[in-house]
Amino acid sequence: MDANQRQFRNPFSMDAECTNCDALCEVREQVVHGYGDVGAEFLFVGESPSAGAERTGVPFTGDDAGKRVQRILGELGFSRSDPDAEEPDLQNVYLTYLTRCRHPERGPTENEITTCEPFLNAEIRMINPHIIVPVGQAALEALAFDYTTRSRDSFDIDAEHATTIRGRGFELVPMKAPTRQTDADTEAFVTHVIEEVFDRDYRQTKGRRSR
Repeated sequence: MDANQRQFRNPFSMDAECTNCDALCEVREQVVHGYGDVGAEFLFVGESPSAGAERTGVPFTGDDAGKRVQRILGELGFSRSDPDAEEPDLQNVYLTYLTRCRHPERGPTENEITTCEPFLNAEIRMINPHIIVPVGQAALEALAFDYTTRSRDSFDIDAEHATTIRGRGFELVPMKAPTRQTDADTEAFVTHVIEEVFDRDYRQTKGRRSR
């Protein structure tokens, strides 16, 4: 954790009362901004908050899927808390989403993802991570479009899970959505990060491809 950081929850003080998407403002309980170590080398990015995360206000917490992610973080040495902690004690990792509000009946639209993109861009710019973990197909497609030379429709999360994709300055290590992971999938991801990421110098020059 950065020595000057005061809080894990929304540490960049982003707008917690955002009103940019009318359809989401009408049904959300709260905006779920990023959470974690602002000096992190690893950034996990999901599509949108689950019901559990919306309740806690913390990404990847509050339900069984969140517990799976928190167990992964514990095995990788990023979390010093139990998997069911609603405000985990994290180090060297930051958790966030493409979109910050949950619609109870559907996933985010393309327009909602685009509208919310400045929040994610600001977090990436301020954190400047070395490894980005897209969690799920939507996050993989969005991040691959920005940080690799491949087209977004060339990526399949099932095929790319627990692999390393060299990007423009960043490396992507995709992970299946926790709701779709088997125990074998989880083990494969943890093993890949430990053996193929931790055991080499993953730090590299950063940069983002312009659209």
